[in-house]
Amino acid sequence: MAAGISITKCSRCPKPAILHQEYSGQHLCSHHLFRSIRKRVSKELRSQLLLPKNALHEDGSPFRILACISGGKDSAVLLDMLVDIIGKRRDVEIIAGCVDEGIDGYRAPSLECARKLAESLSIKFVTLSYSEMGYDDMDEVVGKMPIISGKHDEAKGLMPCSYCGVFRRQSLNALAEKTKADVMALGHNLDDMAQSILMNLQKGEIERSVRLAPHTSTPIEGLAPRIVPLRWIPEQEIHAYAYAKGLPIHHGDCPHANGAMRQQSRSIVASLEAQSPGARHGLLHALDQIRELHREARGDPHSEVNNCEICGEITSRKVCQSCTMKEWLAESA
Repeated sequence: MAAGISITKCSRCPKPAILHQEYSGQHLCSHHLFRSIRKRVSKELRSQLLLPKNALHEDGSPFRILACISGGKDSAVLLDMLVDIIGKRRDVEIIAGCVDEGIDGYRAPSLECARKLAESLSIKFVTLSYSEMGYDDMDEVVGKMPIISGKHDEAKGLMPCSYCGVFRRQSLNALAEKTKADVMALGHNLDDMAQSILMNLQKGEIERSVRLAPHTSTPIEGLAPRIVPLRWIPEQEIHAYAYAKGLPIHHGDCPHANGAMRQQSRSIVASLEAQSPGARHGLLHALDQIRELHREARGDPHSEVNNCEICGEITSRKVCQSCTMKEWLAESA
């Protein structure tokens, strides 16, 4: 060891720490970081996923969880945690699903990481592409966006993520239907949740916030409810976990994400957390309280849903946003 260099020890054992939790003041080694994350994820799973002792369906088929993975760190840790915590249950089947958005140079390597992870955990791996869903690849969508913006006022100011988010959501629903999943597990971490809350609040969209996952307590008929077991785990801890465990993850960023509103919110949340450690937790605690007050005052936030007049998918509009965007794209071909 070089002179003058000191290594911080774990707050719980003599091993060297790999991460400092500023909001708790603790330094954690890899072992105690794993234990800390597992404890919090297990608690969330028990809260969001009410599994009986025997979760088999009447026909003998297992309770199916679709783990939505992308090849990135968050969904890799999600799948690893699910397998570790409930993967040995014979009445539960975990399936890994990945959506191919059609982004050249980005999706192929991340898809391969997702496939490797699923194989290493002996988990069935399924994919679904935008083209299979009848959507244009995202690279083509981005090329058509200027034409669409010139024709439709509603499309002005939309970023590529606006289109991709809509198409991806529908694709995940289709994957859940394809695999007969009872629930979908998403890899949203604490930073993701805090950013979503902030974005919705600054636009005054309380309804959108209270509809954020988890959905198991307010399911929508015909849709597999979504769970978010990692929602209390900060992104930094997710990254440290994935790196320390050597999970196969893709580190590239989507080439179409520049300028997205989430990037701005990411910076604001990071600044808030730096100034007031625990701010991310505070935002999520606030949302949970708002959600409870909203339910007491207005009932189920998903009660007012319709079926799209074109595709039949569940939506809050007459024609779902997916069909609207598909029509825009067809016009600009």
